[in-house]
Amino acid sequence: MSSHDAQAGTVLTVVHEPGAAAPGSALVFELCGPLGTAQAEAVAARIATRHRAYGVALEEKAGRYLVRLSRAAAAPGPKPGPPTAELLADLLQPPCLGTVPVTGHQRELLLAAVNRPGAAGRHIEQLHWSWSGPLDPGRFTAAWQSVTDREVVLRASFDWTGTPRLVLHERAAVEVVHHRHTTVSWNDLLRRDRAREFALHRPGLLRLTLLDGPPGPGATGPAATGPPGPGATGPAATGPAATTRILLSYPHALLDERGAQLLVREFYRAYLADGVVPGGERRPDIRDHVEWLRGQDTDVARRFWATAAPPAHAAVSPGRPGGRTRNTGPGRIQRRLRPHQTARLRSWAAAWGAGESSALHAVWALLLYRAAGVPGPAPVSFGMHLSGRDLMLRGAADIPGLLGNPLPVTVTVDPAAPLVDLLRQVRDAALDLSAYPWVSGDLIREWSGRDPGDRLTDTLVRFDTRPELPRALRCELNAHGIRVDVPQSVSSDTSLPVTLVARHDPQGGLTLTATHDRAGLSDADASGTLSQCMHLLRLLPDHHDERVTVAQVLDLLRAGEVPPAARQEPGPRGHALAVLRAGDPRADVIGLVMVPGVPPGAYDLLLSEYDGPERIVSLALDDASGLPPPSGLRELGLRGPGLSAPGLSGPGLSGPGMREAPGTGRRLVLCGCGPAGRVAYEIARDVPHGTDGPTTVVMTGTGDAAGSARALLRGLESVRARSV
Repeated sequence: MSSHDAQAGTVLTVVHEPGAAAPGSALVFELCGPLGTAQAEAVAARIATRHRAYGVALEEKAGRYLVRLSRAAAAPGPKPGPPTAELLADLLQPPCLGTVPVTGHQRELLLAAVNRPGAAGRHIEQLHWSWSGPLDPGRFTAAWQSVTDREVVLRASFDWTGTPRLVLHERAAVEVVHHRHTTVSWNDLLRRDRAREFALHRPGLLRLTLLDGPPGPGATGPAATGPPGPGATGPAATGPAATTRILLSYPHALLDERGAQLLVREFYRAYLADGVVPGGERRPDIRDHVEWLRGQDTDVARRFWATAAPPAHAAVSPGRPGGRTRNTGPGRIQRRLRPHQTARLRSWAAAWGAGESSALHAVWALLLYRAAGVPGPAPVSFGMHLSGRDLMLRGAADIPGLLGNPLPVTVTVDPAAPLVDLLRQVRDAALDLSAYPWVSGDLIREWSGRDPGDRLTDTLVRFDTRPELPRALRCELNAHGIRVDVPQSVSSDTSLPVTLVARHDPQGGLTLTATHDRAGLSDADASGTLSQCMHLLRLLPDHHDERVTVAQVLDLLRAGEVPPAARQEPGPRGHALAVLRAGDPRADVIGLVMVPGVPPGAYDLLLSEYDGPERIVSLALDDASGLPPPSGLRELGLRGPGLSAPGLSGPGLSGPGMREAPGTGRRLVLCGCGPAGRVAYEIARDVPHGTDGPTTVVMTGTGDAAGSARALLRGLESVRARSV
């Protein structure tokens, strides 16, 4: 095992005093293991490579590794400013192959997952299919491991200590679990698997579960009397009627469905080649995609989105304003157009120079307009997902990952205008967007002057086309007695109130699946909305006259009610200070900084393990956008060395130690896990000095609760050793 592999689950700690150095002198960061000399040198080398404005020196003193950053002698321009979030994250990242920034949409999905850890399964995607015929579990696992070794995206983990990014590793183990058909039902397996959250900070963000079916007539081997239990790797049934259901799960922030389908196709090739994918590591991959993004000229895109972004008054909700429901979690509703109905819709749209996707977009725009209840023409906006597979990047179509973005489509719905005008309007809008699949929502908000946390749309419409299994590959599978069906997706994405996915089934029908947030839209109302959508799609082909107006089509829904829908607004921003342990009034004060993205339970574990005499307080900051900005930190009123918060009062927030006179000898130690480390540093940088020195900061990388608590303990032990 390489050193990189050994360090994959390590949570590093850095101790720093932002105000200790005189102006212009070196910044000193102590690396608190577990690190050997080679690993500490790798961290220092990464800083020297990625942050060339600094000169980097590594010193070892009595088992302590000190990284000194000074202005590089050859660096042009002004002296370096305070350490950036990226630099702090690089100090806290164990040795790895490298990092790449996440895409804009990926960033939103990642922060939603780490900021809402209690929403079990909300951020997990599942793909399942049936395998009929012989299946060798050992070869199955080896084939997926070979795919993982070839695809860097499957050896990636996430880091959100500073700017969210993907961390690339040399190796990741794929998890394969095998169940007997008598031990669990399929529906229970889906539910239990969805409830298992991924540790996003560790590589290996893909798992597979096999559920053997009952052995059929003629089945031979151990499975005829009972397949292996969970986790077993023995042989399965080899008879012609043996069927296994396969479930593949992954975080929504790692892959899109098309990328997962591409990996399944690659797995088949590996399985047929004795468990090894022919060829070496795939290139191009997500690293090449990032380099391609860096080379894009944003001037044209900026001018386009300055006017194409949804106006603030656009109709975006699928229902009239209503209160929150009493339900929680994701809901899932599905409807289907029969093959002949789908063919009629396609022919009708083609007669007006559009595709069936444009027909769906036009119908959805009608429903949003109707829900707004406004008279006359009005802008309507919804999201349209672009996969990014048609980028002008060599091999982009076969790169697994998240290459595209959901982009807002804005059209004007005029009741007096012909329906075909709306159809052509959504068609042209979609064509305009096809040039910008690489543009993120963050950029659109910036270029259009919208607030950073503003949600552009409430709904997303995605028209999926699955990659076809090559005929030669299917024939080779058939030659081995293997029959596989098309993998089906089970999505629970509720990053928006409603996501509508359209795809063709093997029979040629058009299936619509609506995933909705049940807190804002009830199951009954979501079902009613999707039924109204299907009703219009069935009836549109009956209207061949180009003079048919939007109002006439809307009249087809007069018997249906507009459902209530609650729009979730950003929560209030603020801060809260609480005493967790009174401690010795004469001892130092430890402040635990809490922001979204801190591992739940990390500070609780620290409190149970740490036996020092210090007073321990928590400082919680809320920010709807995920990571608190540095602006406004001075308003917290924190003062060292005695931690004072003017204006905050209540039980436990006053008394000895909360307001200390100068000269008491108390010191403030601010601690933060993951993204809270960066915030702790920014607070400490702005806090005035006490008489006995500046505030000390203990920062950790991204990890689970136990690893983060251990990392904080190492940092606090180092701080205590300094004062002895």
